[in-house]
Amino acid sequence: MAQPATLDPSRADDGVLRVRLAGDWLLANPLPTLEPVLDEIRGATPPRRVEFEAAGLGRWDTALPTALVAIRRAAEAAGVPVSDQQVPPGAQRLLELSFAVKERADARRALVHRTLAEQVGEASLRIWAALLDLVSFIGVCAQSLGRMARGKATYQRSDLLVAIQEAGAESLPIVSLISFLIGMIFAFVGVRQLEQFGAGIYVADLVAVAMVREMAPIMTAIIMAGRTGAAYAAGLGTMKVNEEIDALSSMGVNPIDFLVLPRLVALIVMLPLLALYGSLLGILGGAAVSLVMLDVSFVQYVAQTADSMELSSLLGGVFKAFVYGSLVALAGCQQGMACGDSAMAVGQATTRAVVMGIVLIIVSAAILTVIYITLDI
Repeated sequence: MAQPATLDPSRADDGVLRVRLAGDWLLANPLPTLEPVLDEIRGATPPRRVEFEAAGLGRWDTALPTALVAIRRAAEAAGVPVSDQQVPPGAQRLLELSFAVKERADARRALVHRTLAEQVGEASLRIWAALLDLVSFIGVCAQSLGRMARGKATYQRSDLLVAIQEAGAESLPIVSLISFLIGMIFAFVGVRQLEQFGAGIYVADLVAVAMVREMAPIMTAIIMAGRTGAAYAAGLGTMKVNEEIDALSSMGVNPIDFLVLPRLVALIVMLPLLALYGSLLGILGGAAVSLVMLDVSFVQYVAQTADSMELSSLLGGVFKAFVYGSLVALAGCQQGMACGDSAMAVGQATTRAVVMGIVLIIVSAAILTVIYITLDI
């Protein structure tokens, strides 16, 4: 059975600080604090010398040398000599190795305390640099799309079809679930409020307009940012770490055309279709709640929904989904292509892709909403 480790400092009349070590000094066991010894050494009247007594010491591992090193460093800083003659020979050798080479003056990282203004300035510069990189990447992708339109882009059609399947058909389950539930939530809130005024039938208008114009495009885009945008960043980042992108460049293949273009086109094409599908599921979710909570039939609900819908609302939602899909694909691919050369960098690129995609979606949604209101769309 392990004996508890103890540390007992005592100062004699001759000014010598004797540190008695006893018990089993094992990392798996609770260890005593070194503060009493360090306080004695750093006090106003430091001891003349520090000596260790280890007669009662039992088993030990690296916990013991770690404690001895901390005490010796504090003693050297205070100009107090240390005697370790009674320390076990193995611990003595480890202690000698620890102090065999003096630590460089600049070995430890200096703690720099920056002011709030400096932190805000550095964050602003990082955001500005990321924005410039994104704009530059948009230009490169625009050139790649131009080559594709002229039939000169180097890519495989099978990769494009696979990317369309991953961004489209494989995303239907999560888009269906989220859109249906959002439609139900809108309908439930609308029923609770509009029913007080005898206008419960207008829940159909609320759900239809909200889903088609705003919620279906933005929620589908956020889902795709977390699902497909992250997958783009992780996939391209892994290829960057494995030097596959460098191999393509060395073979004369443009990596933007070969890797980014299929992913970009797939998400641009599929996100508007997914948004329309999400709008339909949201309207069905609203109908499910309305049929249960209101005295309306399914035919009445569908007729009211059709009356509330305008072509401008439908096209406005589709255009928003097109913009969101472009931004999500650009964020994911840009972060993947800018990934570092380590495994940890892949995870960081994936996180940045999701964050950047969601931020771009929200900012663009605000801008497009202002434009729509200004133009009375």
